[in-house]
Amino acid sequence: MDVNIPEVVAEIRALFDCYEQALIDKDVEVLDATFWQSPHTIRYAIHENGYGFDEIHAHRVRRPPGPGIKLGQRRLVITTLGWDFATVNLEFDMRGRDMPGRQSQTWVRFPEIGWKVVSAHVSVTEASPAY
Repeated sequence: MDVNIPEVVAEIRALFDCYEQALIDKDVEVLDATFWQSPHTIRYAIHENGYGFDEIHAHRVRRPPGPGIKLGQRRLVITTLGWDFATVNLEFDMRGRDMPGRQSQTWVRFPEIGWKVVSAHVSVTEASPAY
């Protein structure tokens, strides 16, 4: 299995960047299009947990627009396995807090619908980890 095929990494990076901008803009259409519309999709967030696409969508609609919790990116790691599976892991600075946040996404390319997030997670830590 090929790891980090440049074309696949570029596809995922573009989709991730689009998703991040949609969070800022509260573009629910783009946010919904990013996630697999399935009862099996999960998104754990700081203030809610979404089990299934319908719950995730409901949280999106209620969420206020704006820059949200993220201030800046510390470290972004994209790993692709073959042509149809990828993970994105981001460490970011929390807005208004001296603590880092973490975000992870699992992406799958479906033959009929393209790339979709099937699982996602956002959390914060108490203090900055030592490297």
